[in-house]
Amino acid sequence: MWHKVKAEERAELWGEFTAWVIRMADTYELTTEQLPHACWWEHGAVVAELTALWTGWESAFGNEEDAAAGPYLWHDAWARGIERIGRWWLGECTNGYHQAKSRTVWGTDPSYRKKIIDAGPPGANHGGPAASK
Repeated sequence: MWHKVKAEERAELWGEFTAWVIRMADTYELTTEQLPHACWWEHGAVVAELTALWTGWESAFGNEEDAAAGPYLWHDAWARGIERIGRWWLGECTNGYHQAKSRTVWGTDPSYRKKIIDAGPPGANHGGPAASK
């Protein structure tokens, strides 16, 4: 979502989002094992999950005319989302510092993408893995 936000709108929206994250962390008494306090914004998957929870919260609680089961369902999504966040960042950032994951960034090597595209999807008959069967 964030890559689609216009540059002139991004700072204001990021501020609103950040305020929401901090409010939710305090409201639901999150621990650093659940959300990395010192660096949550530096983890793309964490930001993506929190963004989804934020937009869901806006939808569930923003409609005063027809809240129905929205808030209840949002709380279910919140519980599942916070659990996922704990798994994704794997507790590598502790004691107030950020520890980047040791990983290969997939999108930096154009030859990698070309190799996959040239192989084609499973079952393609142009030399891909399924063609040798």
